Parts: sequence; C-alpha cells; structure tokens
Amino acid sequence: MERMTKADVDKLDKGLAVRSGRALRPRDAATLILLDRKASDVLVLMGRRHAGHAFMPGKFVFPGGRTDPADSRIVVAAALPGDEEKKLAAGPGRASPARARAIALSAIRETYEEAGLLIGRKGAFSTAKRDWQGFVEHGVVPSLDVLRFVARAITPPNRVRRFDTRFFSAWRHDVAVELPDGGPTNELEELVWLPLADARKADIPDITGMILEEVEKRLADDPLLRPGGAVPFFRLVRNRFVREVL
Repeated sequence: MERMTKADVDKLDKGLAVRSGRALRPRDAATLILLDRKASDVLVLMGRRHAGHAFMPGKFVFPGGRTDPADSRIVVAAALPGDEEKKLAAGPGRASPARARAIALSAIRETYEEAGLLIGRKGAFSTAKRDWQGFVEHGVVPSLDVLRFVARAITPPNRVRRFDTRFFSAWRHDVAVELPDGGPTNELEELVWLPLADARKADIPDITGMILEEVEKRLADDPLLRPGGAVPFFRLVRNRFVREVL
C-alpha cells in the first residue's frame, strides 16, 4: 500500500467528483481505455465532454458510465478470462460473478453509446434491452474475453457524485463495427486517437492522467496486456488516500 501526497488527493478530488455536504454510497461504473498501435506509438481513444455538462465539462475522457445490473444477463460470445474476474472480485465490496459480468459489459455498452464502437464478434445477437439494440442491428455479439482490468478508483466521500469505477482496456482490432457518426447518446462531441504521451498533455481530469500513467507502465512491462496483471486501486482509507494493488 502506498500513501498518496496532498497533491494526489487534490487530483482525485478534481477528477472524480465535486464537493458536497453529504456522503453517498459509490455506484458501480466502468470505463474503457481503447488502444491502438501505430508504428512505435500506442494511441488511446479520448472524447471531449460537452461544455454544458455539469460533470467535467469540456474535458477529454475515456468512454464510460454507470453500470446497469441488468447487463449481467446479456449473452456474450466469450466470458471474462478467469484471472480478470478474480481481480474484479478482489478488494472491498467483492463483486459476485454476475456483478463482475455486469460491470465489464457496461464498459462495452458505454463505448457503443458514446463512441459508436461495437466490441465483440460478428454474429446473430438478440435481446429486448433497448440499450443493446445497436448490437442487434449490426449483428455483433459482445465479447468479454478481450477486456483487461487495468485500474480501479473510488470517489472520495462528501462529493455530489460517487463512483466505484473499474477501468478496462481493449485494442482497436477488438472492435467489430465502427459507426461513422459516433454513438447515439452524443455525450462526447469530439473523438480523437492520441499517442499516450500526447493524451497526458491534453485537457483531461487529473485522475485520467494518473490512470494513463499506470497503463503506460503496464504496457512497458507487458506489451500484450495479458490477463491477470497488477491492478492499481485508488481510494480513501482512514482519511488518507492510498494506492493499493489488487
């Protein structure tokens, strides 16, 4: 366990939420860090949030959002690797297999909704859930085996919004369909592929910069991002922010 500095605390405050007078229970959320290799660079997909949003307006972020527990019932082409599921179950608020599945699937769903990218395999897919109709229409079966769990962060108490966010990564070649006009929610008004070094210099929340740094370190150790890698976990423990490893 590593203690974080006051500067690190401020970064988490700014990047994960804003102050409030009451403590809220963090809600499950998931984010997808989509990567692509171009020559010697690794690129990352970022999207700019609309300036009118109350939460992080105008900032470049990864696609992501709240987890819908009903996502656990979505049929997939392949399940999460066992090592990844174990990591998702580790730490406080241990995730059951169904909860872990829902969290991971929400990262795929949000990437479709916000960026118009459908991760999975071509094939017949059917569900009555409205949020997944893009996969039905384009014949894509979502697949979890391509996801890697790379980080976790819990919003500090006394914030307007609190999330227990799991950060996943995948590669661009795992995208079965790229919609030319982006996703249906229009939450991200600009989508760009940036080299990791440039992404860290963009107008991003501080927590996003910290996660990008962690991803760079993991890629340096394991360019293939194989399952079961160490997962940094940022949270408040006895009024001190710490970085743990799952």
